[in-house]
Amino acid sequence: MVKIKCPAKINLTLEIVNRREDGFHNIKSIMQMINLYDYLTINAVESEETVVNLSGTSDEIPYNEKNLVWKAADLFLKELGRKMKVDVFIEKNIPIAAGLAGGSTDAAGTIFGLNEITGRPFDMKKLNELCAKLGSDLNVCLNGGCTLATSRGEVTQKLPVIESDVTLIKPKNLGISAGEAYKKYAAKEYKPQNHMTEKMIDAINNHTDIKPFLYNDLEYAVFNDYQELQKIKSMLPGSIMSGSGSTYFVLENLENLSIDEDFQVINNLKFIPEGVSNIL
Repeated sequence: MVKIKCPAKINLTLEIVNRREDGFHNIKSIMQMINLYDYLTINAVESEETVVNLSGTSDEIPYNEKNLVWKAADLFLKELGRKMKVDVFIEKNIPIAAGLAGGSTDAAGTIFGLNEITGRPFDMKKLNELCAKLGSDLNVCLNGGCTLATSRGEVTQKLPVIESDVTLIKPKNLGISAGEAYKKYAAKEYKPQNHMTEKMIDAINNHTDIKPFLYNDLEYAVFNDYQELQKIKSMLPGSIMSGSGSTYFVLENLENLSIDEDFQVINNLKFIPEGVSNIL
């Protein structure tokens, strides 16, 4: 058995370069892991056939083959060439459909955890290859820290470690899928080209303030459609949306933020340098 700690991510920048022939978009994004975690308890034993059983604390996610955790376990065992019975218990703390990579980090944690259980048959290069097959954010969650993600998000380059406090603000009753956000961006006639990612990399390398360069093309795509997002922005003009939303963040600890009961506030968070990790 292993217990895996799976951190959330935020997008400090998210800029869309173009649409790809496979239907995805090429992006350039600076992603940062934060100390908000899901926890996976993984048990695996040899079996005559592969069986993956999921359970957990959330009633908002599927516990079947639709879950990325199930797909990650199945992919790992096929690649390994072994049949096992795998049980994964998901302690869900990262909000769902929130732009925080909750599903991706759990899937990356599953691949990492099964590699630990089976004696580390694969090196990090191979684990990254498996992650890239499943989704756009898994590689960032596997490798951790502050990362430049390009292509559809699976090509990653580590950036220098930076430190900051973080507060998250999420509308409780609003989740936005990546598919919806990208579709609305594609429908926009005007597509900004602000080059904030390059500007932020310069700021990181020069140890200067990154806040002026926080930016998200997908916020631009969905902002006018949701009063909840507009309310957050009016209260916190310096806030920015993470991923496809609906979570916003500010790079400070707002312990006394007063907002109505329709919004969830998670404070006392910080940037962290690591990705998924084994805590047992």
